[in-house]
Amino acid sequence: MASNGNSPERRRIIDLKGIVKKFYIGTPNELTVLKGIDLEVYEGEFVAIVGASGSGKSTLMNIIGSLDRPTSGSYYLDDVNITAAKDAELSGIRNKKIGFVFQTYNLIAKTNALKNVEMPLLYAGVYGKKRTERAKELLELVGMGDRMRHLPEELSGGQKQRVAIARAMACGPAIILADEPTGALDSVTGRMVMDLFHKLHEEQGKTIVLITHSPELAEETERVITLKDGEIIGERPGKAFREKEVAM
Repeated sequence: MASNGNSPERRRIIDLKGIVKKFYIGTPNELTVLKGIDLEVYEGEFVAIVGASGSGKSTLMNIIGSLDRPTSGSYYLDDVNITAAKDAELSGIRNKKIGFVFQTYNLIAKTNALKNVEMPLLYAGVYGKKRTERAKELLELVGMGDRMRHLPEELSGGQKQRVAIARAMACGPAIILADEPTGALDSVTGRMVMDLFHKLHEEQGKTIVLITHSPELAEETERVITLKDGEIIGERPGKAFREKEVAM
């Protein structure tokens, strides 16, 4: 198990300072959703961001994932100044550096599992046999090697999520950003998905940011960051991580 995220042995891979996000700027309905967020995530760390509905989790996730820009503040992702990057640059950064896993899977309905996993590789300019081999390798990794020719409608929720995780890994991203990845799954299937995240973290050293409303899932991570009304109000080690540290 990796050491604590604040260890000097690990470098910052996500570095947000003073992040403010406003909507409807200049109107009577102006709304400040994020109110000066300072957040550092270290390479190889498994972090949970928790908070009630309306706390700003989704907005923060969109900024971390470069899907949206902050109104003010600075954001460096793997030493790249995201706030200064052009839209075309952001698209490339997202494809190469971040793997997204969503509650709703976001698979292409009329495309089988193999082709779904190949899609980011196609956008990245990986062609032919190399792309297919990489997708097959990832589906085997997540236990979906025998379902690679199935369409999403032929898969269970847990199987869809495993395909989505394989797709997120396609371009070898430094970071996996998981937004309520078990929210649509039953407890047994959700457990399988969380075990897969732990495997990617512990065996491949992936940096994982888990957005969740579940305190139980958050406790499995190295560090739990609590968001309320657009501000970070708490930060502590997860229970499972503390227990592992004691055992070591």
